[in-house]
Amino acid sequence: MGVTGPPGPVMDRDEVDRALARLGAEHKAIEDSLLALQDHAGRRLLEGAELTGTTRDRWAAAERTIGLLWTCFDVYTGALRDAREVRTRRRWPGRDELVELTDRLRGESVLVAGGAGEQGLLSERFTLEGLTRRMNELYASSLDLVVTADAVWSALPARIDLLAAELGRTRSLAHSVGVRPGEHPAGDELEDITAELTALRSQVVTDPLAFWRPAAGSSAPGGGRPDTARYDRAALALEDIRREIEAVLAVRQDSEDRLLRLRDVLSRADRTLTEARSARGEVLAKIAASEVPAVSGPPTALQERLAAAAEYRRHQQWHRLSPLLESLEQEAEDELMRARESLTAVTAPLAVRAELRGRLDAYKAKVARLGAAEDPLLIERYDTARRMLWSAPCDLRVAEQAVLRYQQAAADVLSGPRDAGGRQW
Repeated sequence: MGVTGPPGPVMDRDEVDRALARLGAEHKAIEDSLLALQDHAGRRLLEGAELTGTTRDRWAAAERTIGLLWTCFDVYTGALRDAREVRTRRRWPGRDELVELTDRLRGESVLVAGGAGEQGLLSERFTLEGLTRRMNELYASSLDLVVTADAVWSALPARIDLLAAELGRTRSLAHSVGVRPGEHPAGDELEDITAELTALRSQVVTDPLAFWRPAAGSSAPGGGRPDTARYDRAALALEDIRREIEAVLAVRQDSEDRLLRLRDVLSRADRTLTEARSARGEVLAKIAASEVPAVSGPPTALQERLAAAAEYRRHQQWHRLSPLLESLEQEAEDELMRARESLTAVTAPLAVRAELRGRLDAYKAKVARLGAAEDPLLIERYDTARRMLWSAPCDLRVAEQAVLRYQQAAADVLSGPRDAGGRQW
């Protein structure tokens, strides 16, 4: 919908003809726009829908606006027709005709009865240019509402229906693995999503304008996008539940193998603790003056929960088995690690004794290799250290000092002058 040329003084014939041509083109553009608005799918939907809320109020106002727009167009059509009749009186219009045409084409010669004023009741005069601007404003506001409603209806209901179909499939899967309302949180959440989608679709259909976000700074009709926040939340919630259901389905498929692995891990933890308890007795008998940590008992609580997991599998309670298996797997690995740490802590004194024995024998071999094995001091200190390390209970602190004394004596002996064969002088 365009705008006519600016007003001016008394027009000549050429100016009149050009103005009439412009107005004719303007009239055709306006008529095409109005017919397109009349046939717009969004407008037909608005006319046939049972609207509520914001959309009902705005559409009621828009219907009055569209009615006024047609009234303005009819007045515009009549004014253009009258101007054309004046122009066709003579091929070369006289001054009186030109003055009349100037008034018709540029003056406030067009009267729109009731509806063009702010109160919607008073008649108002316009120039043809002013009436065009008025129709443009009325058309833009009406088209904006129609396009906006159509955009929401085109975007959201179909997506909601697709999500509802996915929801139905997810509910069937959930039911097959025992995830039902009142028995599992995911079952209750599926019911909530079902109710939300039902309410959302109803609201979108009856009040589409409540689900529109206008674009900031945009004046074009339909500038903005549908508000999908509620739909997006429902879709994300359904996706989370779907992943949870798939995890439960996976449990149904591999639960036997997982239970076997759990039994194996717990058995290894039990055997390790048994070994740690046996080693603790050995340490207490063989190592003196050493603090040996206590060893915990077998993981009976985990064994009981493992038995419960087996019962869940036997009765096909997959929704209960899934979270239990996940926690048991982590706790079983933690228990095995604790058992290994306990064994390491208990056997640490034996490891220290073994290290001292190895160090003592290594130094003896070095001394022998360098030809100092018969040194009386070394023989005495070696025998003393060996007696401490190979007797029970062994005092590690005293034995370590004996090994250090042997090392020092060996270092002193080996640092003296030697003959060509490596023997000390």
